[in-house]
Parts: sequence; structure tokens; C-alpha cells
Amino acid sequence: MKSKVEILREKIAEGKLGGGVKRIETQHKKGKLTARERVQLLMDPGSFEEVGALVTHRTKEFDMEKQKFYGDGVVTGYGTVNGRLVYVFAQDFTVFGGALSETHAEKICRIMDMAMKTGAPMIGLNDSGGARIQEGVRSLGGYADIFYRNVQSSGVIPQISAIMGPCAGGAVYSPAMTDFTIMVENTSYMFVTGPHVVKTVTNEEVTSEELGGASAHSTKSGVTHLTAANDMDCISQVKQLLSYMPQNCEDVVVKLPYTIGDETREELESIVPESANQPYDMRRVIEGICDKETFFEVHKDYAENIVVGFARLAGRSVGIVANQPQSLAGVLDIDSSIKGARFTRFCDCFNIPLLVLVDVPGFLPGTDQEWNGIITNGAKLLYAFSEATVPRVTVITRKAYGGAYDVMNSKHIGADMNYAWPTAEIAVMGAKGASEIIFKNEIAAAEDPAKKLLEKEAEFAELFANPYTAAERGFIDEVIEPRETRKKLIKAFAMLENKVAKRPRKKHGNIPL
Repeated sequence: MKSKVEILREKIAEGKLGGGVKRIETQHKKGKLTARERVQLLMDPGSFEEVGALVTHRTKEFDMEKQKFYGDGVVTGYGTVNGRLVYVFAQDFTVFGGALSETHAEKICRIMDMAMKTGAPMIGLNDSGGARIQEGVRSLGGYADIFYRNVQSSGVIPQISAIMGPCAGGAVYSPAMTDFTIMVENTSYMFVTGPHVVKTVTNEEVTSEELGGASAHSTKSGVTHLTAANDMDCISQVKQLLSYMPQNCEDVVVKLPYTIGDETREELESIVPESANQPYDMRRVIEGICDKETFFEVHKDYAENIVVGFARLAGRSVGIVANQPQSLAGVLDIDSSIKGARFTRFCDCFNIPLLVLVDVPGFLPGTDQEWNGIITNGAKLLYAFSEATVPRVTVITRKAYGGAYDVMNSKHIGADMNYAWPTAEIAVMGAKGASEIIFKNEIAAAEDPAKKLLEKEAEFAELFANPYTAAERGFIDEVIEPRETRKKLIKAFAMLENKVAKRPRKKHGNIPL
């Protein structure tokens, strides 16, 4: 007769097999790790503690009482990542295709509640065929319970979603409400309605990959912030993301040891071209300013006219929002405004200082932009910066024209320190456009209108296409040599470390969504 300990060990061993050896082999043949393998890869060795390992579903209909698996298709628990407490759930595709049941959802909700109570990040490893059809509304209610907790956790603890297999229907709304989403190329997809429904309703022929694969969501929709080559790369990126974040909204990111030396960076002197119309890669400026090899870009392939990401400055974690002159001249449009606003709000939620690098000719004109709401969407970025209470520092490298100057973390909307390079041009618009308006009659009456336009353009540029008028008014705190930028920023962020900014008492603002 088996002892009670032996019975326990058998149950635990059975649970660890999930849907069985054959289904595990099938998972591996698809190039995917199992739920438990993913959790072990994420957590520090020996640190993972499983919660709810022996839970099973309660469904009796459709002969479901004959199909029970310990854990019910999801591995939940807690452990450490690089020594920091985190909570995790990993859906097990080998059990009912990872389909969510009432008990499956209860396990996830319990872990989310524990994460909130202890103030630690929540990581979701998604690999599920959706709601468990046999349970009907009970599974739908389970999703809603998870959604509610996503919202309650938002801005309190960091939430990261890794899409490592299918994620369809209502299931997609949980990752959409977390802070960052990572998708694995070729093995994961997300969509509200699948290819078959799309074909039935719209008669469009589309594959799952085309409709909701990692490439589609990283370039077209912006739903995913990062893509990974495989499961291992995905887990590695989750760990890297976590390193730039605090445990919760009342914590700060751990500052890495750093010895201040000669922080002059000569390479910054030659990046901005002499011609105001010539593009350059703002990433070179970022790399020249930040600690070596610490820039971690987010949303890289979406709305490429703005660059956002994390980096370290003298060991201190900072969030970077930067116009990208290499794409659409760095103009602000609907997508880039939303991208910048979302990232700004994340940093503000979790006490991550903001560095804003400006080279912006304005907002993108056109009927497409106007009819699709550039006014309200552009206002999102303005609102996000204006609302942020973290340390905020701006460097204008070249153009800062029109309303976009105001929006990109200007002194007028609460930036703490504003610097400009000598190459900066701060004006309502470029010299050519301004001259055509201001000197319209004089140019028209000239014997050689083209020559007169060039003269007036040079006259306007001398007066306004520089940072000094703004500096004289105090809108720019200091005009600095590019090589001195890193040194200035290190001192500025150190000075602002204990910044306190109080906002008017209210339930919450009404951002133009």
C-alpha cells in the first residue's frame, strides 16, 4: 500500500507532465517550450514556488469529468528574477490547448491579487486557444475577472505580457491593458476575430500570421512593443525590461554603481548636419548621451518618426522620448503621438525620469491626419507630458517648430530643465515658410522674387532660427555644446532626484482618448 507521501509525489509528478509526454513533444516540434520550461527559464534557479499545482476543473458536462489534469492548464506562482520578487502565470497549451476555464482564471486572479498585496511585478506568459467552450459563461466570467484586475493593477505594479502562442478573442484584452507586450515571431498571434470569421464577414483571404502575427502587430497596429526570435529570446527581453523598472509605483529603480569621470562625448559634435533639411539618426545621439550599450528601444518598428525606450545615465534608469529626423523628418503624427504618450505615462507611473530629445518640424499635415483625429491624438502627448511629475529634462538638438515645440516637453508645460544645442532652431515655422508669409508683398513686388525670398529667408533665420531668443526669455535654461550634453544631464537628473510635484486633488483627469 502506498504511503501518503508517495501519493502526494505521484500527483505532483503527474501535474508536471501537463497534457502528457506526446503533447509536450508536439509543443517542442513547433519550436515552443512548455509552460514549466518557460517559468524555469524566467526565474532564478530554485526560486520558483508554485501555487495551485493540484487544482482541477469542476465541469461535468460533455464528459469533462473524465478529462482532468492537475493545474488545469496554467502554471502559477512566484519567485525571483535577478533577485527581485515577481509573480507569474504560464498557460499550458498541452492541456486543453491552454483554454481558460473558471478554475484556470481563479488561479491567475489569485496570483494577480498576491502581486498587488506585496507590490511586485506581474508577468503573464500567454499560450491559449481562448475560452474553454465547454464551460460557457463561466469561462467568460473568468476573463472579466482577469481584466478587472489588470485595470486595478495598472500604474500600481508593472505588468508584462509575453505572447508565446495563440491569443485570440476576448483573451487579447488582458495583454492590451498591461504595460508591455512581447510576441514571438512565427509561433504567436493575436486577434479579436480569426481568419475564418474575417473571410465570412468581409470576404478577405488572410492567414493568422498576416492578420495578427508578430510582424503585423509590431509594424502596423503597434499592439506589440517588442518581438522575439524564439521563446528564449522572449524571456530574455522580459528580464531586460524588468531591469529598468521598480517593483511598484511607490518604489524607485535601483541605481547601478557608477563612478563619475570625464563625461565629455566628442562624437556628439558631428552628428547634426549643417543643413536643416538633412536627416540623421537620433539613435546616435542617444547612444552618445547614455551609458554604453544600455539603450533598450521599445516599439522600434512602429511609428518610426519617434523613438522611445529605456537607458541608463550614470547608472540611473531613464525613459527616453526622441523625435527621429531619419523618418518623416521627425514630424509628429497620430501614431507617433500615441506611442510617445503611452510610454511617457508608463514612466510617470513608475518614477522613471524622462529625457526628451527634440528635432521636430511640426505636426504632419493632410486630410488623412485631420480626419483621423490628429487634434485629439496629438493632444495625448501634450497631456501626458503636462501630467507627468517625474524629473523631466529636454534637449533641443535642431528644429523645434510650431505647436510641436510646446508639446515636446517645453518649459511651458512643466519641464524641469531645458537645454539647446547651438544648432537649435526654435520658431513658429522654418525660415522659408515664415518669409513667404511675412514678406509676401515685398517678395511679389521685387524685380527678382526668388532672390528677394532668399534674402528674407536669411534675415528671418538670423533673427529666429537659433536658440538664443528662447534663452533670453528663459524658455531655454542653457545653450550647451553637444560634447557637454552627457555631463549636464547627469548633473541635472542628480539634482532632480528628490523632486516633489503635487497635482490638484481630483479623482482622475480626462485624457483625450
